[in-house]
Amino acid sequence: PPPIGMATTSAVAVSAASAFAGSALSNRRVVKPVRASRVVPRASASGSDEKDAPFDARAFRRELSKSPKYNRSFKKDEESADAMETAGIGMVSKGGLVAQMRVENFTHVKDDVTLKLADAYGFCWGVERAVQMAYEARKQYPHEQIHITNEIIHNPTVNKRLEDMGVKFIAETKDGKDFSGVKDGEVVILPAFGASVHEMKLLAEKGVSIVDTTCPWVSKVWNAVDSHKKKEFTSIIHGKWAHEETVATVSFAGVYLVVKDLAEAEYVCDYILNGGDKAAFMKKFDNAHSTGFDPETDLIGLGIANQTTMLKGETEMIGKLLEKTMMTKYGVLELNDHYKNAGDTICDATQERQDAMYKLVEEKPDLMLVIGGFNSSNTQHLQEISEDAGIVSYWVDTPDRVDTSNVIVWRTAHGELITTKDWLPAGDITIGVTSGASTPDKVVEDVIDLIFQTKAAMKAAVAA
Repeated sequence: PPPIGMATTSAVAVSAASAFAGSALSNRRVVKPVRASRVVPRASASGSDEKDAPFDARAFRRELSKSPKYNRSFKKDEESADAMETAGIGMVSKGGLVAQMRVENFTHVKDDVTLKLADAYGFCWGVERAVQMAYEARKQYPHEQIHITNEIIHNPTVNKRLEDMGVKFIAETKDGKDFSGVKDGEVVILPAFGASVHEMKLLAEKGVSIVDTTCPWVSKVWNAVDSHKKKEFTSIIHGKWAHEETVATVSFAGVYLVVKDLAEAEYVCDYILNGGDKAAFMKKFDNAHSTGFDPETDLIGLGIANQTTMLKGETEMIGKLLEKTMMTKYGVLELNDHYKNAGDTICDATQERQDAMYKLVEEKPDLMLVIGGFNSSNTQHLQEISEDAGIVSYWVDTPDRVDTSNVIVWRTAHGELITTKDWLPAGDITIGVTSGASTPDKVVEDVIDLIFQTKAAMKAAVAA
């Protein structure tokens, strides 16, 4: 499905690059906090920041939270929750097959199909909170134009429902996001992933009302990188540098380097211990580091943080590798002067779904069905777990990917889109089912229903 967005207009655009600019500490220099009201800059046509004043991102956000035009309150409004359920994007299926499977030990048998549902799956609390806050905003501001800086969550069905309610998605241009259509007095929603502090500044200047649905787990990571900055440490962030959550996180960091996996972390640690080609290092991590980053001077003190949807086991291995590397280079007694672990910042819901997936693959179903947005990081890792276990696994984002002619369009964990004919075999089959943290139960039920329809059509064809 094509991405949801609004028409592009020419005016102020805040680029992804600006999310990385202005937050670096050159030569491990301390940036002293100042009151945000004095340093909120005007964005130029290129979206760059004023560079004549230091800026404390956390202090600015704290000041913003005091504004009467800022709202982070989750009202748990029952009318809004009912509206989500009616639209098919409620957190929990109240009467469908998924609800039935929960009371049947996560198993359902129909004819020759046995379904085994992961015991942790689907919508998490943070996602439900964000989506319901968007519905509550529509109720609170029935006539105002509402915008959102990005997809509220990584699920096309949910985002389409918001678009149907008149919520406009900020357009992404080749230069970045275009906020020119946002006017004074309108409303802007910040999604569950958060938004960069540079976007927050721009919106505050525009005089809009801000509804901040940022997941508290994401805010926890922002606190972690802030603690690194206070120690003049470089934040090593396990994540994907272009992911919305990581873009937001690095805007609150000082000096930072983003590593996507253990292999990249090993490359960094080898450079720390043995040196290497600086130019090659910078090329490898192009776009994944703070402005002015220098591996010769900025890998002396390190802190670990992560995008909340990454594989927890890999984040832990990266943390242990960094700790061992700094211990080897500087000695045990000096470790605290060179390494800081800010604690576990992997989201509980992400970890629960990963643990449930590991448990499900141990049951060795004939095939696995993973349901969730194709741009969902946590769903990608669920698919990755199944693929790594050697189980045939199909990842779909919407029911439209499944055709009752026994054809499925699915995606691998590495991003390849594949069309497979006769994906469901004749006869008895056991299918493992899970869904990402941004996937409503109704979407899962609609996909499962198509499986039953496909099997029925296969039997009818044989009988004919």
